[in-house]
Amino acid sequence: MQILDGKLASAAILESLKNAILSSSTPNGRTPHLCAIIAGNNPASESYLNSKIKGCAATGITSSIIRLDADISENEFIQQIEKVNNDQSIDGLLIQFPLPAHFNESKIINAIDPSKDVDGLHPVNAGKLALGLPTFVPATPLGIMLLLEYFKIETTGKHAVVIGRSNVIGRPISILLSRNEPFGNATVTVCHSRTSNIKDLCLSADLVVAALGKPGFLTADMIKEGSVIIDVGINSVPDSSKKSGFAIKGDVDFESVAPKCKSISPVPGGVGLMTIAAILQNTLLAYQNKFKFKS
Repeated sequence: MQILDGKLASAAILESLKNAILSSSTPNGRTPHLCAIIAGNNPASESYLNSKIKGCAATGITSSIIRLDADISENEFIQQIEKVNNDQSIDGLLIQFPLPAHFNESKIINAIDPSKDVDGLHPVNAGKLALGLPTFVPATPLGIMLLLEYFKIETTGKHAVVIGRSNVIGRPISILLSRNEPFGNATVTVCHSRTSNIKDLCLSADLVVAALGKPGFLTADMIKEGSVIIDVGINSVPDSSKKSGFAIKGDVDFESVAPKCKSISPVPGGVGLMTIAAILQNTLLAYQNKFKFKS
């Protein structure tokens, strides 16, 4: 059984990004700049944001954060987005989720300049992805593909089952896995809450991507011997033995599934780290697009 170590794979990607940035040159000599906007003080969001900032520092990407109160109005939040959209010194814009409950998420995403949308969420970028055009790929699906590529996981001709149909993960990764490209060319089945035979479908899968947000959902009796399991879940589960009072668990019951599969990504230490690497890769792409060069 092989552990698909996100720490190992993301470190290699960050080193590659660092070298690409060092060899890049622009008319004013500046490096890529990623700006994040966050409203409120969610501990999980802060932790994730800090990881992105560390990644920026490790690769030579400039980072900045706009911190706003949780009770800020939706219009005021959008005004901050527009300021970043119009700031030519900023290449990538990242909105830190979750948003305040009184926000319309679609309205916020639509306000982002598609050329700075390093999370790949804007409808323009989603449409380009569906059409197979060059674009910003959503960070988590891109991170999964980078993980598969790093560990040379064969996908051509395989049956891939994606559990979850969200616009952020499930749908984009189903498109990427089915593309006529390296680490694509899979036959993809997308399962969701109304799928009546998820277990049967998973048992027929060579590759399972679990992205439904239910801790321990995928168990050993649901997978076949020698399959590849990608666990996207990041769930907070109460745990009195932890100082924080909770533990992070994936959508896969790792203890029972790991001995049965060929390869598996852990939680934590798997896809989450790759998501950060993907955001930084998209930031470099936004920078390159702006200055019309490839490093």
